[in-house]
Amino acid sequence: MDIAGEGIPMYLWRESAGRDGDPLEFGAGAVSGTEGGFSYVNAHVAEIGDEVVGMLLGYRLPDPHDVEPLSEAPAVVRPLLELEALAPGSWYVNAVAADPAWRGRGVGSALMQRAEEAAAGSGADSLSLIVAEENRGARWLYDRLGFADLARRPLLPWSGCRHSGDWVLMTKPVPGLPGA
Repeated sequence: MDIAGEGIPMYLWRESAGRDGDPLEFGAGAVSGTEGGFSYVNAHVAEIGDEVVGMLLGYRLPDPHDVEPLSEAPAVVRPLLELEALAPGSWYVNAVAADPAWRGRGVGSALMQRAEEAAAGSGADSLSLIVAEENRGARWLYDRLGFADLARRPLLPWSGCRHSGDWVLMTKPVPGLPGA
């Protein structure tokens, strides 16, 4: 989750766990419930043999998608929430990542195929995701898969941030639907 989240999950888990807390333990607790988008029930894990090689976290966004009150969200995630709100009812790829050792071997493409299947099964007419504009590898994959830029918001740096520039909301019609 931290790889896909560009380091934001670990940053937020550290902040929430406090000086004496374990951020990984906090993160595990955050995903252990069955409610909300960050629940393990929305996770899809890619395995080859007995090795975890990637993961996808996705779910259908509500329509309408109300993200109020933004002022209560940590500053680094506010631009992401603003962008999410621009794709109500879409099947949202919150996070997708391949283990660095497995990149370039089709893991990301397979996980995105799974996202398309889940989107179609949910009744959504589009998929959406947010990517750092400087994440060239991910941008290349999403462009190749037919995603198009819809909107941008400035990326607000956090401790450990590897990017600058903008967050980019990308969308794509669900394959197989009329107009796709």
